[in-house]
Amino acid sequence: MIRLIAFLTSLTLLVACGETQLDEAPEDLGTFKMRVGYIYTDKALQWPLSRNAEGSDWNATLQNSLDGRLRRYEGTQEYDVAITLEGFMLAPPGIPIVLSPKSVAVVNVFVYDVAGQEYLAKKHQMEIFESTTGESAVLGSGHSRTKEEQIAGLSLNIVDAVEEWMAKQHQENGWFDLRSDDVEIDPAAPS
Repeated sequence: MIRLIAFLTSLTLLVACGETQLDEAPEDLGTFKMRVGYIYTDKALQWPLSRNAEGSDWNATLQNSLDGRLRRYEGTQEYDVAITLEGFMLAPPGIPIVLSPKSVAVVNVFVYDVAGQEYLAKKHQMEIFESTTGESAVLGSGHSRTKEEQIAGLSLNIVDAVEEWMAKQHQENGWFDLRSDDVEIDPAAPS
């Protein structure tokens, strides 16, 4: 029993160190600048066993997370980013250690290139889980967090995952690369 408690304690400390933060270092997003960040939660489905919440409970928190993370990029090309909350389950209180459910959300992400007038991503679906903290690893987030704290944590994880996914698309597929029509030609430069 002592070994189990020691193992759970060390696992809890490891997991808690990996919790997502709002002020993490920016990713490489090339020339990205968010013109519009849009959140849509009206049709979000609350899944069985979830704590009671409305889609509108997510609006301000998810918008603040999106703005906090993506408005810090000051590139030269504008893009619109939309996140639609499709469904969620906010973990209810469970049985500590034995059954400690995690909160989860499913979102669709849209990325629109304003100058190119095309979608880079149209309805890319992502499933996002909440981070585990020291308390929630043992007690479950239903015991250790309020509904608002669960929504805030999931909102930050959603935007973090979107930002990392966009950085991967930039690296692998050239999203947010400088377009040739955006390069200014210096008239004094020799030809």
